Amino acid sequence: MRFATPLEQGRLIRRYKRFLADIVTDAGEHLCIHCPNTGSMLNCMGEGARVWFQRNSDPKRKLPGTWELVETPQGRLACINTARANRLVEEALLAGVVEELNGFTALKREVAYGVENSRVDFRLDFADGPAFVEVKSVTLGFGDTAVAAFPDAVTTRGARHLRELATLARGGVRAVLLYCVNLSGIEAVRPASEIDPHYAAALHEAQAAGVDVLAYGVELSHDEIRLVRRLPVIL
Repeated sequence: MRFATPLEQGRLIRRYKRFLADIVTDAGEHLCIHCPNTGSMLNCMGEGARVWFQRNSDPKRKLPGTWELVETPQGRLACINTARANRLVEEALLAGVVEELNGFTALKREVAYGVENSRVDFRLDFADGPAFVEVKSVTLGFGDTAVAAFPDAVTTRGARHLRELATLARGGVRAVLLYCVNLSGIEAVRPASEIDPHYAAALHEAQAAGVDVLAYGVELSHDEIRLVRRLPVIL
């Protein structure tokens, strides 16, 4: 996936009200841009961090740009735009990159399912039945370790998705949790039990119920992002 327009560079001043970020561009322009991330963005929004954003030319939009990438304190590149994860995964599914899910005959997005009124990111239809795929974007890294973690904040929604997937798996339906690791320099993924122990416990229960837990890492640059390789999940 290539960015529609070239990204511009700047420095982060602050992120606030969840969806707003003040930056100063390399040219000295002060802007308030859209922050497309509802999470805590732990380790991804230090004051003065180098950021990359996509400028918006649509006069109907209230903000002049969208924050896309950030350089973390460890020097890694992270894509903080959570909307990118599903697009990256869909692109990879259609290209056959996610080998564990090859061979489907149809792909549907945002399909209602489960007993808790959920929507799954993808339903893939195979000759022997469907697979329900939930995607999570991972950007949290700690120190110099090459192991990323999820979530970066307590997530009751994430735990609910795990319960829904586990229920499917117990009923004989293929259920998949796919971590899209939008962070460079990562070799594995683990649950962030120190941040949300309930989510970590739900992940263990889901896997025990038969949910496939996968992680794929990206190749990330200022021009393009691609899902490229499977990473181990450390449980």
